[in-house]
Amino acid sequence: MKKTEEMENTNELIEAVKSKKTFAEIGINEQLVKAVTELGYTHATEIQERSIPVLISGTKDFIGLAQTGTGKTAAFGLPLLQLIKTADKFPQALVVCPTRELCMQIVNELNLFKKHMPGLQVLAVYGGTSIGLQIRDLKRGIQIIVATPGRLIDLIERKAINLEQIEYVVLDEADEMLNMGFQEDIEFILKNTPNRESIWLFSATMPTEIRKVSKRYMKEPVEVTIGKVNATNKSIDHQYYVTSAQYRYETLKRIIDFNPGIYGIIFTRTKADAQDVAARLTREGYDIDAIHGDLTQQQRDRVMGQFRDKTLQLLIATDVAARGIDVKGITHVINYELPDDVEVYTHRSGRTGRAGSQGICISIVHARESYRLRQIENINKSTFHKLDIPSGKDVCRKQFFHVMDKLMSTDVSHGDYETYVPMLAEKFADMSKEEILKRVAALEFNRFLSYYENAADLNVRAAERSNGRREPMQQQDRNRDRGRNEFSDRGDRGGDRGGDRGGRSQSRGSAGTTRLFVNLGTKDGFYKASFLQYILDMSELKKEALGKIDMRDMNSWIEIESGSAKKMITAIDGKNYKGRRIRMNDADSGGPKGFSNNNEG
Repeated sequence: MKKTEEMENTNELIEAVKSKKTFAEIGINEQLVKAVTELGYTHATEIQERSIPVLISGTKDFIGLAQTGTGKTAAFGLPLLQLIKTADKFPQALVVCPTRELCMQIVNELNLFKKHMPGLQVLAVYGGTSIGLQIRDLKRGIQIIVATPGRLIDLIERKAINLEQIEYVVLDEADEMLNMGFQEDIEFILKNTPNRESIWLFSATMPTEIRKVSKRYMKEPVEVTIGKVNATNKSIDHQYYVTSAQYRYETLKRIIDFNPGIYGIIFTRTKADAQDVAARLTREGYDIDAIHGDLTQQQRDRVMGQFRDKTLQLLIATDVAARGIDVKGITHVINYELPDDVEVYTHRSGRTGRAGSQGICISIVHARESYRLRQIENINKSTFHKLDIPSGKDVCRKQFFHVMDKLMSTDVSHGDYETYVPMLAEKFADMSKEEILKRVAALEFNRFLSYYENAADLNVRAAERSNGRREPMQQQDRNRDRGRNEFSDRGDRGGDRGGDRGGRSQSRGSAGTTRLFVNLGTKDGFYKASFLQYILDMSELKKEALGKIDMRDMNSWIEIESGSAKKMITAIDGKNYKGRRIRMNDADSGGPKGFSNNNEG
């Protein structure tokens, strides 16, 4: 059966090794089996086979740990649709996910699955669109709501949505939501679903915060783990190249040129890096574009459409902008810089090696970052392979053979090429075959040969790092100590931590950022998502301008790009919130700094 574009969007239903059980055999009803079969699938993946029989009872709490791309959407979506009473025109099920892209993706798939279930309505609820229209849609008799935390809380606080009759709550990509700072929001949502029958939690990894949430709100959950928790996909080859900071861009360019068939995503830490790298590569003739927080949804959809159609060979993205992206056939993921969190690395690398295909995740690292690679190896149970950055000759040789392979495999059966053969023979009568091949090569490779003629060696050699001597173990230990908090538990991001009251490390943002103090906190009625939305609305800044947000009862600290700090202070300082004057300032230049004792109450 020929797959439609909609079928391609349901690729979570596919896994390299299919189980022997059909959807009917694991308890899915006739209407749903018919819809799934029409999409071209009959057998359940492992996560589906092990979770669906538990979930269709509707009464058991459940934790499913599996990597992205193993079929989690169908694992909770099919039993959810089966449990819904279509005659009841009120919300019965709630799916909470981290981003609007994932929110829309889940709704699209649920709509495909419910094709033969008339009267069943699913609604996506997320920020960035008219809340008035969403409130109107809620009044139409929706049975399943798929929502992002911030917009859902906004609707709850406006009393525009009633969750008291919700029976089933699904937390999808729970680790991502916690990574984005939504722990308080998730707990607030769970408190507003008092009559639920069960909670179904799906996650790729199992950080301690998820375990805490499960212990607090779930009763003896059934836990299913597919593969190892926190393990990366075994279909992914993890590679890294060591270079100095000044040659990071040149190294990236050389890696791209050395992989002529590449179709991949390049991850940067900031939108500024994404814009800069995209602009430089575009000027040099690469089919590339970037997605970041400054794009409108229409612009983002256009870029993603071009990438899915492979009009673009490469996509550059920040972690926030890339969340929820699900594109088939990604051959490479490139970390322009390593992320600050092991689980972010897991999610980045998981964009490739999907549905049983092989993928490559490449990291460009500085010599002093080797300890961070060891941390990822230890936590994810993966192995990194160090490769030498290709020389200019290596790149030219690889490109040459790639073009020759394309030349040899070119289909000449369609077209009246025979008509032109005599003219070609006459035109090249005075040239030997070798001379013609040289000219073909020159036509294609003059740019590469010229660019790489005197290419430098970009590798950082051991001798350059330590004058031919191995670093003393004491120095290695000091390097590890300097960076041990790079991949620390995300518990330090929230507002519950009692330590570090001196605030030395908390009063300063990371490189290129400023830390702001503001006298608003949880006692003002804010949760992290609603607070984030408030300051963004007031300042008209994009979310990507912000870093960590630490909230206390009466005060909060915001990490922001240094170039945007003045704009935020100007927009917010001196304004009033519920009769109280807002005070915002640089946390390092007057006013409270870091976590002083003043912020405890």
